[in-house]
Amino acid sequence: MNSFIEELKWRGLFADMMPGTDEQLNKEVTTAYIGFDPTADSLHIGSLIQIKILAHFQQHGHKPIALVGGATGMIGDPSGKSAERNLLDEATLLHYVDCLKNQLSRFLHFEGNEPNKAELVNNYDWMKNFSFLDFAKNVGKNITVNYMMSKDSVKKRLTGEGGAEGMSFTEFTYQLIQGYDFLHLYQNNNVKLQMGGSDQWGNITTGTELIRRKAQGEAFALTVPLITKADGTKFGKSESGENYWLDKKKTSPYKFYQFWFNSRDDDAERFIKFYTFLGKEEIESLIEEHKTAPHERKLQRKLAEEVTVWVHGKEEYEKALKASEILFGRSTAEDLVSLDEETFLEVFDGVPQKEIAKADVLGINIIDLLSEKSGFLKSKSEAQREIKGNAISINKQKVNDTFIANESDLLNGKFLLLQKGKKNYFVIKVQ
Repeated sequence: MNSFIEELKWRGLFADMMPGTDEQLNKEVTTAYIGFDPTADSLHIGSLIQIKILAHFQQHGHKPIALVGGATGMIGDPSGKSAERNLLDEATLLHYVDCLKNQLSRFLHFEGNEPNKAELVNNYDWMKNFSFLDFAKNVGKNITVNYMMSKDSVKKRLTGEGGAEGMSFTEFTYQLIQGYDFLHLYQNNNVKLQMGGSDQWGNITTGTELIRRKAQGEAFALTVPLITKADGTKFGKSESGENYWLDKKKTSPYKFYQFWFNSRDDDAERFIKFYTFLGKEEIESLIEEHKTAPHERKLQRKLAEEVTVWVHGKEEYEKALKASEILFGRSTAEDLVSLDEETFLEVFDGVPQKEIAKADVLGINIIDLLSEKSGFLKSKSEAQREIKGNAISINKQKVNDTFIANESDLLNGKFLLLQKGKKNYFVIKVQ
């Protein structure tokens, strides 16, 4: 069996392939593509598997192409959807395409003279001058309506399965346009394989059928499973339904790190195979170590480290790690000061907070600040007792009863972090 396919299988990332795919990959350096629709100005972690498949493909000596769907993005893929997507205007779509191109270029090797260096393409480049009549005559006549309606993505929408609300002609044509992408890349870029999630099987095989009928050629399909959590729930969103983005401006590296670190044990065992490039022996060793001491969360730590470094780089990972350790008392005052406002608020999300006028914070005796002004401690006597017991810290530094906060103590110019013991925190936000 081809080494790339073997890699996917032991990682649990193989769903299906067309007959002959294995032989094609063993025969020669093969060019394959995966499409990414520009529905936002960033990809989110739901796209990581597709990116990783292309990266594995390149590591195994083959040539990956990442297609950004400037044309298909105007329509919206009906696969796995129960309702039609809102269409984007051209200016917004082209902006999204540029953003995704920049993002994808971080994950694959595009430079050098190697025959398998990666490429980025945009299907809008070959679709923008294609008239409807030309498309109907040269593409549409090669695929029957019966064939298109047999696809699961179409049948579910037309029968109303799962609350689906029907399908417009625009969405119905999506598989033809994606099929034409495959034909175009087959004829112009020597692409012989399209890969994608298992929900893409119908769209991909429409492309192989179009290549067979229109170009009398042979092309192949390979799909990976759709990722869910071990309990069957949807992967990749928070409990409130928000996406975790690959752009740090939309999801901070700290929050990104925490997503992976907070994985359940059974999910972490799967995710470390799916989302890291660690070898089989190392992963199996990590899983065994984790089982002997699950409370240490070694598996989750390694998973969070590997994915955060891959997406955001070593420096951002180290910042995220320092931020994540602040709550557990394994950090310094310098680590706290280094947090930007957004990360500070994320770290202390859920910690009691109170807005207090600056005049009631700066220049105020620490006993009064801890008790009457903030309400962090119940009384002055409790404040005096905790200070005498060396239990009070301001901004991660121990203080005595002579401490008085001043302007330079304010984190990001507006926060003061009160702490009793190791884990009892309180945030003052200065007005």
